[in-house]
Amino acid sequence: LLEWQGETRDADEFFENLRVNLFEDEVFVFTPKGDVKSLPAGATPVDFAYTVHTHIGHRCLGAKVNNRLVPLDYKLKNGDIVQILTAKQDAGPSRDWLKFVVTSKAKSRIRQWLREQSRDEYILLAREQLEKELKKNGYEPSEYLKADVLRETAERMGFVAGDDLLFAVGDGKLTPRAVASRLVAVKDPEKKQLPVLPRDKPAGSPGGVKVQGVSNLAVRFSRCCNPVPGDQVVGYVTRGKGVAVHRVDCSNLPKDAERFIKVEWDAEERGVYPLTLKIEAVDRRNLLIDIMNQMSLLKLNVTAANIHTDKGMAFLDFTIEVSHLDQARELVGKLKMINGIQRIFRVNKSRKRKRITQ
Repeated sequence: LLEWQGETRDADEFFENLRVNLFEDEVFVFTPKGDVKSLPAGATPVDFAYTVHTHIGHRCLGAKVNNRLVPLDYKLKNGDIVQILTAKQDAGPSRDWLKFVVTSKAKSRIRQWLREQSRDEYILLAREQLEKELKKNGYEPSEYLKADVLRETAERMGFVAGDDLLFAVGDGKLTPRAVASRLVAVKDPEKKQLPVLPRDKPAGSPGGVKVQGVSNLAVRFSRCCNPVPGDQVVGYVTRGKGVAVHRVDCSNLPKDAERFIKVEWDAEERGVYPLTLKIEAVDRRNLLIDIMNQMSLLKLNVTAANIHTDKGMAFLDFTIEVSHLDQARELVGKLKMINGIQRIFRVNKSRKRKRITQ
């Protein structure tokens, strides 16, 4: 092909011969400097970028073909001159690129980058969760999250390295409390588990509300709607299980009005209550870190997290502990200021969603 290019001085003739004579399952395109790149049929500018160099692919922002801007999913043709527009630093590939790239190199490099970014965010999340768990139980996190302690704990739990263990925590496969307990056991062998410290009264225990003005009755908080102070609530007299407290808008609230009883929050009772938020956002780098930073600034404890992405969107469920609905409202206000976040809902156990008003 290079000899053919050298022998043909007329550019139009060369391109015409190129289009006619090459195999249908392969395309030959040019860099702006005239270098030839061979790509499979259906290849796009993104495939071309990764063929030149992995960092060119990671920095790809756009493309020009024959000096005209084209979308990144444009299918290259024989003889096209391709110029990749890049960022100064690795912007990172989009998950959507996997829908149209065709070369194995582009696919593997994109997947590798996405895995590494997700892994880094999960590891950071795990460190924050473990720090909170250790502090809550009276331990200095820096002593128990040292590399040698992490490594030994990871090996005892069947992981190759400390980061592998942290990733499992951030990914939700292991709870922060379970791993924090193992960290303590490794560093301080005489302590088999984390000590049980006095805690605020959790949701579901007696107290927290007054039933018709009388406190200390058998009361439980319904898990279907997880009421927290600040919610409008109503009591329902169950058969043999005391008074079940529901939010007034709970879809699972029984219809038997005769069993309803007036309840109100007891201002003298302080406790922590679980509240789950669902966040829908445009998937981007450092999204998880930005969200966790806001929760950390508000000193909210995250007890569970579930995260997945699809078609360029990120869907994140967080269960946090709050003492009043106002804390959730404040958090929602902060989260709405984060770039890319589109919707935030409070989630019931039934997965029905309710927007939190500010």
